[in-house]
This record gives sequence, C-alpha cells and structure tokens, in this order.
Amino acid sequence: MIIKQLSIFLENRPGTLDAALGVIKDAGVNISALSLADTSEFGLLRIIVDRPDDAKQALRSAGYTSSINEVLSVELQHEVGYLSGIVKKISEAGVNIEYMYAAPSQGNAATMFIKTDDAAKAEAAIG
Repeated sequence: MIIKQLSIFLENRPGTLDAALGVIKDAGVNISALSLADTSEFGLLRIIVDRPDDAKQALRSAGYTSSINEVLSVELQHEVGYLSGIVKKISEAGVNIEYMYAAPSQGNAATMFIKTDDAAKAEAAIG
C-alpha cells in the first residue's frame, strides 16, 4: 500500500530532535514509525504519522523544512527470504529502491517502508 511519509531536516546539534518531536506532539499527531539519519551538518528524520499534512503545517509554522513523499508500506511475513523476494520483484520491474526501514506492527510482525523512484510501479510489482 502506498502511504505518505514526512521527512524533516534537522540541524545536527543537541536538542533539535527533541524540539521537532515536541512540535509534532503539540499538534496532536501520532508517530507510528521513524528513521533518523545524519551527516556532519544535518539530520534527516523520516516519520510515518497519522496526519502528515497537519504535522507538516505545524513544523512549517515552527520554522522547520520538511517534505511529504510516497512510500510503500509492506507487511513482512515471518519466513526466510520474504524480504528478498519483495526486493527482487521490485528490482525486476526496473524500479530503484532509494532506502527502506522497518517498524514493529501487530504481534510479532513488522512493516517495511520502502522509498522507490516509482511507488505505483513497485506496488504493482509486488502485487
């Protein structure tokens, strides 16, 4: 399923993550998954939230730069090679995977979030 992901650019210094998460909390937006990456100058927080447009507006009002992107949300099965099979189907469809990360879901399962150069084509490829 294709869903919206919010990406937020943060200065790479103490307190900026806490402040951004505070803005999201104060907007009443719930975070269900996240990924944080950094370079020496900035961090990139990628989050899955229940109301991405509201979170983006709150962050903009607080002076943050953010963007909303489409990502593929895939429930992973607990079987050897399942993720490999998904990646293979996407690759064979000629779609590039830019990045991915996972978060726990119901019970013992996990959800993988996959950013590609063509979410619709990737979704069709994995059926």
